[in-house]
Amino acid sequence: MDRRKIGNLEVSAVGYGCMGLSQGFGPETEDGEAVRLLQKAYETGYTFFDTAEAYGNGKNEELVHKALHGVRNQIEIATKIVLPEIPVSNLQKEIESHLDASLKRLDTDRIDLYYLHYIPAWLDVEETAACMGRMLQKGKIRGWGLCQCSEQELRLGHEVTPLTAIQGEFSMMARMFEKDVLPACEELGIGFVAFSPLAKGFLTGEIKADAEYTGFDFRRVLTRFSRENVLANQPLVDLLQYFAVQKEVSIAQLSLAWILHKSPSLVPIPGARSEKRIKENHAAGQVTFTEAEFDALEAELAKIEIHGDRSIADLAKIYEIDNK
Repeated sequence: MDRRKIGNLEVSAVGYGCMGLSQGFGPETEDGEAVRLLQKAYETGYTFFDTAEAYGNGKNEELVHKALHGVRNQIEIATKIVLPEIPVSNLQKEIESHLDASLKRLDTDRIDLYYLHYIPAWLDVEETAACMGRMLQKGKIRGWGLCQCSEQELRLGHEVTPLTAIQGEFSMMARMFEKDVLPACEELGIGFVAFSPLAKGFLTGEIKADAEYTGFDFRRVLTRFSRENVLANQPLVDLLQYFAVQKEVSIAQLSLAWILHKSPSLVPIPGARSEKRIKENHAAGQVTFTEAEFDALEAELAKIEIHGDRSIADLAKIYEIDNK
């Protein structure tokens, strides 16, 4: 697989989002199968693996270690911290405590990319950046990042300690960072790691209006997956199917290739819970567009209205319903 530069790191052009192995899409994947899939991803060509302390309450990090400890020096691991509200005077100690716990679960001496999972209203970005800078100096992390941030937050943090990457939702169905954050990343040499690049499966073309989701599955609470919105978004699927046929690729591959062509700063990290999906997503890295092809696709996408959304408020509802 081709490599891409994000900040001071070089990673596989398509990364592997590990969250879905532990949560977010119904029953978690059995440990043995999760380990097998992670190993298959590495064998296929992925070297960039994205996890977080919050995924499965640390279990996801442990799975990454179990599967990939033998090739630790050949991969890049990104993980994330969720900070509780604390006095600013305790911030350094709190960050290092969480970081040390992640290092232990991953059984490694450094994290390649350490993100703040989200930016709470009480938190000072500059002070956080300073703390991350000290972790860089100690060698515990190789780079740091922010998730779902604004352009202003990006610039404030980068001024104190240069950012390696921003992580945010980015796909044909979620383009809110395209106007300001992505150009700022390009300007400053910061990577943009795109989570949900296939819109939680919608951009595979396999989501049906009558699908039922059970257990801890975010699609139960996201408006994008209501019956009426799945039907309303069908013109997007039809459009992508048309272009995919012309390119002789799948809709998912077309969607990932669109991200890769959009900017050299972008690295998508789709999840995958089957060998088929692992290989299909990997092959998207070899799909190319002529400028005429890409412009034609962009022009048609501009005519499509997207229905439904992904919001923090909606995601929180999953914790309020019966997840059996």
